[in-house]
Amino acid sequence: MSGIVVSDLEYAPPGADALFFDISFGVSPGDHAAIIGANGVGKSTILRILSGEIEADEGDYTIAGSFLTMTQDVGMSRPDDTLREMLLDVAPVELRRAGKALIAAEKAMAAGDDDGMAYAEALTEWGDLGGYDLEADWASAAERSVKSKVDDVATRKVGELSGGERKRLVLDLLLNAGADVLLLDEPDNYLDIPTRVWLEEQIKACPSTILMVSHDRSLLERVSTKIVVLEGSGCWVHGGSYATFGEARDKRQAQLGDALKRWNDEERRLHKHMKIMKTRAAQNFKNATKANAAETRWEKFVKAGPPPPPVRDQNIHVNLRGADSARRVLDLRAVGMDDLFFSFSDEIHFGERVGLIGPNGTGKSHLLRALAGDLEPSEGTIVLGPRTSVGTFTQINDRPDFLGREAIEITRERVADDEKAMKSLARYGLGGHARQEFETLSGGQKARLEILCLELEGHNVLLLDEPTDNLDIESSEALEQALDGFQGTVLAVSHDRTFLERLDRFLLITDDGEVFSLPDFETALAGLSAPETVGSIKLAKPLTG
Repeated sequence: MSGIVVSDLEYAPPGADALFFDISFGVSPGDHAAIIGANGVGKSTILRILSGEIEADEGDYTIAGSFLTMTQDVGMSRPDDTLREMLLDVAPVELRRAGKALIAAEKAMAAGDDDGMAYAEALTEWGDLGGYDLEADWASAAERSVKSKVDDVATRKVGELSGGERKRLVLDLLLNAGADVLLLDEPDNYLDIPTRVWLEEQIKACPSTILMVSHDRSLLERVSTKIVVLEGSGCWVHGGSYATFGEARDKRQAQLGDALKRWNDEERRLHKHMKIMKTRAAQNFKNATKANAAETRWEKFVKAGPPPPPVRDQNIHVNLRGADSARRVLDLRAVGMDDLFFSFSDEIHFGERVGLIGPNGTGKSHLLRALAGDLEPSEGTIVLGPRTSVGTFTQINDRPDFLGREAIEITRERVADDEKAMKSLARYGLGGHARQEFETLSGGQKARLEILCLELEGHNVLLLDEPTDNLDIESSEALEQALDGFQGTVLAVSHDRTFLERLDRFLLITDDGEVFSLPDFETALAGLSAPETVGSIKLAKPLTG
């Protein structure tokens, strides 16, 4: 039977302190388990160790049966690759090796460096290992996942697909591959809400044992059967879904606190008893044996050590202050984008929280860039109201101005001195990473630093493109609470349903390029699930002209 057993795992990056140690947990056959924890604690690293990409410093692990693995950035870093090259990255090891050898032989033959013999041998091995069956699976997955027809995965470029299409194609393939175990790192990233709903149904129906890393609270509540929590000096396991995790953690924290108090009380009692017996032995040698026994008992108790204390929360403090502006913050006058959405008009008012939603590839991020002034719309005009100061958060933390610079240097530009910069970084859980260059930070740490910069710059209009995508759960909750108290206007592109639920109203862009104004979260979800009926939804009025 398939399953995962991890015992006393420890890992330290080269030249650094231990990232984690004392990691032990098991995933039973058929379980769909999720690893959660703060950004930078080693969630993805554990999956990399289990997949054989890197070696642990200490400890053991066992994966029973066949397994396939998916990294969080699959298909994102090499847009000039072909779909075949991307899909080989998630193929079984032997097929991956044979497929890459076949591609190399094809290129050598095309360059005239091979007479065809090496190509023939590579082709034979590819077929013997089941490569043609895999190609048929690729074609079926592409037909289900990619909007435009894929005639040949060997020539179609990865960059011709949206990020969501790439991720769905890989997930469709893996979840239907029949592997005993799947290791999935951030499977929900880059997926729009309809595709996340599809992913939930696929995971629930998948018989494979699954271990995944995810920050999508809605997805975790719906599909997880076990939660592996990385915190403190190791990890602990909640044997239920994320829906009951908060209650379980509160109970565990209380129990740890009670256990530590009992240990401290008992240590004080044993120590006091030893002191009393020592005093009595000094007065009467007949008590020496009892005094020695009391001392031995106390020493053994102390040597065994106390139970672990309650784990300290991250205490991320986001303080988005904002400022006043005119009532009309943004005036969109017949704004349209070629091949993305038709022209529409709308006004954004001070204090509104507006969500930009719709399937991937409909132009939501393009619209956000146009509102930021980084992109000219093909039709219409965008007018900013008086006293508006616009700050933007990019989906992939694309900040060329941050590259090669330390976190403390980036922060120092926006505050009066180094002490205030360090305090600001500490509020965001980045104090220990002050001297790290931006590109060496984890995705979540980059996101936190970018949000910190928005806070320090003091904008009153925030344009947020997938702000919670790389944030751990505690950081997402801290951001949401800060936005609730923010004195200003927020426009956000997001597929995070927990985040979207806190917004006021929504603009839905459909695959057909139509734009609708939707008054609340429930109506927005209904429109996403069935965009063809959005015109009949109560209060949903098309804005297209």
